[in-house]
Amino acid sequence: MSLDPGTRLGPYEIVAPLGAGGMGEVYRARDTRLDRDVAVKVLPQHLSANPEVRARFEREAKTVSSLNHPHICTLYDVGREGDTDYLVMELIEGETLAERLAKGALPVAEVLKLGGQIADALERAHRAGVVHRDLKPGNVMLTKSGAKLMDFGLARATGMAGSGSGSDVAMPTATHSPTMAAPLTAEGTILGTFQYMAPEQLEGSEADARSDLWALGCVLYEMATGRRAFEGKSQASLITSIMSAAPAPLSQVAPMSPPGLERLVQACLAKDPADRLQSAHDIRMQLAWLAEGGSQAGVPAPVATRRRSRARLAVTLAAVGWLVAIVVAAIAWTSRTAPVEQAPFFASVSIPPSDTFVALFSGGPIALSPDGTRLATVVRRSGERVISIYDFGTGNTSVLESTQEANFPFWSPDSRWIGFFADGKLRKVEARGGPSQPVANASSGRGGTWSPDGVIVFAPDIFGPLMKVSENGGPATAVTETESET
Repeated sequence: MSLDPGTRLGPYEIVAPLGAGGMGEVYRARDTRLDRDVAVKVLPQHLSANPEVRARFEREAKTVSSLNHPHICTLYDVGREGDTDYLVMELIEGETLAERLAKGALPVAEVLKLGGQIADALERAHRAGVVHRDLKPGNVMLTKSGAKLMDFGLARATGMAGSGSGSDVAMPTATHSPTMAAPLTAEGTILGTFQYMAPEQLEGSEADARSDLWALGCVLYEMATGRRAFEGKSQASLITSIMSAAPAPLSQVAPMSPPGLERLVQACLAKDPADRLQSAHDIRMQLAWLAEGGSQAGVPAPVATRRRSRARLAVTLAAVGWLVAIVVAAIAWTSRTAPVEQAPFFASVSIPPSDTFVALFSGGPIALSPDGTRLATVVRRSGERVISIYDFGTGNTSVLESTQEANFPFWSPDSRWIGFFADGKLRKVEARGGPSQPVANASSGRGGTWSPDGVIVFAPDIFGPLMKVSENGGPATAVTETESET
């Protein structure tokens, strides 16, 4: 139904139409009680005609109205005037993310910022038990203060209609109308917008928070590349793509995107919900880390080298950016003795958000294990420096608790031990964890190397000679002389 300017819905006076979508028509209106402009969405008649649907919808609307968050469009009121049901929402000025993406991909910094804001909004809603179910660029408004997620959670009421199975169902749509939310229709169809629907939604299964995380992965991909993660010439081919195919890698479509973002998107787009990242909080923290400089981590060496000459990044992040070169060098060294040529691989290292890398020249260089499976770094956790081990095979990070105030880690040739400096001594610790053991005195150790014959050569301080000592400890002897001694 269409409403003319001047029509009253309770205390709200219609001013002008704003648009229409699957959930009904939207109008600019004036709240005559509070003297403010609002957006009024008039719901379709088929919803109003079903008392059970309406009752469940109203309960859901009350839940959504409690989501007071800077990146969620506020739901002010829900009402009924005669046979007309309506919602009253915050009136947001700006353009939709879909309109912005029509102009092309976004800069990486903007992708990370907006993605973090959307994840923040999802985190708040999921904690309140509200699932969006139709997250897409058309439901994200871009304002001066950032992203605003629209039509939040209202689709949930649809799947409750009728007396059937209760599966979340409604007719899908490919539109990106800024006024459109997830359609509210009878049960027996699929709920959402095809391009951003998770496989479980296409199968008609119950959608949960992880379905929203899939959609967020699609949105992140589209922001970074300017193209949709999944496409097809027909609905059937699109569904097939979502169910069985993977989107083109970000490294190919948007080569300047940080590898950490590609891994994050891949984790969001796992076909099985159990294989995805399990919370919006995790996504938000990863995006925050990337935005703070982690985007340099794992960038191919030539790109990282060019950027280091002009970027004002912490030396620690530059050190992580060298990871690729170290991996390639390690493989090249191995190939000298192995007849089989090994291909280089690229990897990005993510550390927990609670940790920060220690600067390269402050004792925090990275150390690749000789077998190429792990990376040792020095991180600061709760104000204390410790050695962190990243496993390339599992993607897991662990901290060696007995390495407080560690500096300049280095590996044993068999990759079982790590040498480091702390408390005025050269120490060693098993890479799998356990207590550390003193090896020799080193008042201000600056680095070491561990030879296959069990001898460690190290710099005990800045000015003195290099020393050597048995890996089992004992007296250290000089192997070089300083100019002042000659």
